[in-house]
Amino acid sequence: MKGPRILSLILLVLFCTNLGAAFAQAPVETIPEPTLSPEASPYDADHPENLEPEQLYGLSAVLMTANKGEIIFEKDAYAIRYPASTTKILTVLLGIMMVDDLNQKVIVSDTAMDIPADSSTMGLHAGEEIRFIDVLYGTMLLSGNDGANVIAETVSGSIPAFVDLMNQTAQVYGCENTHFVNAHGYHDDNHYTTAFDMALIAREAMENETFRKIAGTVTYAIPRTNMQRARTITTKSEYMLPGSDDNPNKYYFPDATGIKTGSHSHSGYCFVGAASRDGVDLISVVFFTGRRARWADTIKLMNYGFSQYVSITPLSLYEMNPITIETSNYSTSDTNRGRVQLVCRARSDTQAVKIIATKSEVAQMASRIQESLLVQYDRDFEAPITAGEIMGSVTYFTEDGSAVVYDLVAGRTVAVRENVPKTLEQIVEETYADPNPFPPFTLYFAVVFFGPVLLISLAVFLVILLIRHLRSRGAKAPRPVNRYLK
Repeated sequence: MKGPRILSLILLVLFCTNLGAAFAQAPVETIPEPTLSPEASPYDADHPENLEPEQLYGLSAVLMTANKGEIIFEKDAYAIRYPASTTKILTVLLGIMMVDDLNQKVIVSDTAMDIPADSSTMGLHAGEEIRFIDVLYGTMLLSGNDGANVIAETVSGSIPAFVDLMNQTAQVYGCENTHFVNAHGYHDDNHYTTAFDMALIAREAMENETFRKIAGTVTYAIPRTNMQRARTITTKSEYMLPGSDDNPNKYYFPDATGIKTGSHSHSGYCFVGAASRDGVDLISVVFFTGRRARWADTIKLMNYGFSQYVSITPLSLYEMNPITIETSNYSTSDTNRGRVQLVCRARSDTQAVKIIATKSEVAQMASRIQESLLVQYDRDFEAPITAGEIMGSVTYFTEDGSAVVYDLVAGRTVAVRENVPKTLEQIVEETYADPNPFPPFTLYFAVVFFGPVLLISLAVFLVILLIRHLRSRGAKAPRPVNRYLK
């Protein structure tokens, strides 16, 4: 009995030795690690706004705003590159968009498992029955090529038909230099894109709420299937992993919101990232960079973008350059000479909106505030004015044309000038407001009403006296009697 056992042991040793030799002799494709140009100036993390293309490891890169698709930064963004597993962004997006019931169960086919031996997988088995939503998560977090094929067959019935759908969709999104030949991104010379095109696809994907949720997930629990126990999967993106106190991750970016890694000897290490800070949403792409350099490149891009763009409300924009009005008829004791600053105040039904623009654009808008916002006044600028009194309104029109209205109120009280004579309008207004049809008897009224009568009466009396006086002087005096005449 010992002879056969010894022979079996010898054969086993020989088999393992030959197998090891075979692996040792097999060609191993290594992924190149790009280096920075010797002419690149040192990167200053304290001044991310000074980022230069040469300070990125990636051969191609682009940074784009998510809301408008504006390019903020680029480095050979239109050069043809191999996307590797970042391809799965479009695959998962189409799976979400084209399948009505994401919780339905699908069966993994033999053709879905027909993938290259060195593929990244989510560990599916032919014949496994699994929820479609779990396949979507596994494809994104674990970059499963098997999951990508399951998505393709579920959506289009076959992988070639799904690839046709991918190319048609890419054209609709404006990708002019993109062509796919599979659903997972494993290298093929005819499977290519550009950093710019991939940013367009990622931007569309992040507009989808379900995709955004999946892309921002760090860990996910896959329930038990007919062939596997329940398990928890974790994203491969170090950009989204905070690490721990004992083992902190220096590549963790707190503002990260996703989305997908990729790597291959022909594509280098790739990453399509997303981040959000204070209402500013950014999309980045780095192609053909290093394993850790893809995180460093992405963080440099994101910090550059956030140094350039700001998100403010119309209220904050107004406060950068508030309107000051010149009033009239103000009190002579007013130290501000009637000038009043108008305060912008949100109404109870004012909807929350954001203005996302570069810092220079915001400064320009603030300098021309009465052109950036529609200003309307409800009353004149004549004193008296009470603090908090509504003087008018400002209206901001959003990109979709809807109007957001704020009140303009007086920032302080302005008293009316002392002893100012009443205007005709004030006199008429007071007259109609007085319930007594007869004016009140005052000294002013007596002087105004009886003064002319008294003056006329006095004048008549004086004239009469004068006439009498003149008559008395003009009458003939009696002759004196001459007593000596006889």
